[in-house]
Amino acid sequence: MTQTPVSFSDLRTAAYCLRKCYYQQRLPAEDREPPPEVDSIRALEPRYESLLEAPPGDLDAEPIAVPSVRYRERLAATRRRLADAGQWDRLRNPRGRDVLATGRHCRGIVHKVVPDPLEPALVSSGAPPENGVWESQSVHAVAAAKALAWEHKESVERAWLEYPAYGVIRSIELTTRRKAQYRSALRAVRELDGPPARTTNRSKCESCEFTAECGVKTRTLRSLLGFG
Repeated sequence: MTQTPVSFSDLRTAAYCLRKCYYQQRLPAEDREPPPEVDSIRALEPRYESLLEAPPGDLDAEPIAVPSVRYRERLAATRRRLADAGQWDRLRNPRGRDVLATGRHCRGIVHKVVPDPLEPALVSSGAPPENGVWESQSVHAVAAAKALAWEHKESVERAWLEYPAYGVIRSIELTTRRKAQYRSALRAVRELDGPPARTTNRSKCESCEFTAECGVKTRTLRSLLGFG
């Protein structure tokens, strides 16, 4: 029996916290849309060139996450590095933007489809880790690559993650380990039929919107200061 493709967002959330994925799946569709600030940050990506030319005062009004002078320096360094590698123009002139891709097992929106060779680029509203990309984003990237590969009948070996609020762009190879993480997340979502165990990483709970439903207790500022 053919199974319904799993959404990229469910795979990404499951890789971060499977219990959060469980609660998220039960929300109405309209409540699963990203908040407006996500769109405003992603909207920085098509404007890299104009942002590099903008005076600091104008940059201060943009939804960037670092001081304007540092942001411009970082984005300029990113452009130089990628231009020297012959990648900047490819990323700036994608084959398509916000493309719905449906693969054999997963489907979702690919923020940019980069040509020659075929590669997905995902635009994150968050902060990059010190090195590489977050595991949940790696799973998302593999899912996007597999969906594109299925649709185009073409091998995809690399994906890109862009963090426009920080002026950072990184690429990842679709290694055996990353593909295994994707398969693990896919299997977990497929088998999800009740609340899974709570995550042992309580730092993930601090900003989670499902903390009350989950029943996990997070530490308050008072308790962290030794008063609770």
